[in-house]
Amino acid sequence: MTEQRTITLAVTGAGGTRMARHVLSALERDDRVAHVDLLVSPNGRKLVAHEFGGAEDGDPVTTLLGRPTGKVTVWDSDTWEGPHTSGSYPSWGMIVVPCSLGTVGRIAQGQATALIERAADICLKERRPLVLCVRETPFNLIHLRNMAQVTEAGGIVYPMIPTYYNLPETVEQMFEEFTERLLGFVGLDQTDYYTWQEGGSRASVERAAARTARGADA
Repeated sequence: MTEQRTITLAVTGAGGTRMARHVLSALERDDRVAHVDLLVSPNGRKLVAHEFGGAEDGDPVTTLLGRPTGKVTVWDSDTWEGPHTSGSYPSWGMIVVPCSLGTVGRIAQGQATALIERAADICLKERRPLVLCVRETPFNLIHLRNMAQVTEAGGIVYPMIPTYYNLPETVEQMFEEFTERLLGFVGLDQTDYYTWQEGGSRASVERAAARTARGADA
């Protein structure tokens, strides 16, 4: 039997918190995930409220998932409370989505001024997976050097870039496909629907056929 994971998911003040909703929802459904520790920065709360139309001081789990769940614990990223400040906490690792480049810079420089950066610092020192889904473009030289430094320290920079070969037709499909690729990358494959096979992935083949059919009916 596969060992269940306790995973830390962090949301920072970068646009694209709807992606965090997809990732959190998939982790909450996955039987291989025992528990999710959710860290939301103050600016992350502002973005969640803006993108979902909720209140900044509301429960981010309810805002993101539409309901509460006992599988997710929310920690105040503005404090140093919580198990993430210690390397003895048995966490599998951490995913930050979306990850602001300011967060990347503080992690790269070891400037743990809040719980998210401290939790990331713990992952690096304990040699646990740390995946930073940056959401910014273009990058300046400072951004690139910070991302290189995080990579050299053992972290993984995983930009929020959608696939195109699967021929996504909606924003929701892009969110879904990115989530599938991200979780597959960390060993939590959800489906083989987007996996490349001879002739293309099932998603790209089916969508191409649907487009051809629509063109024939026009």
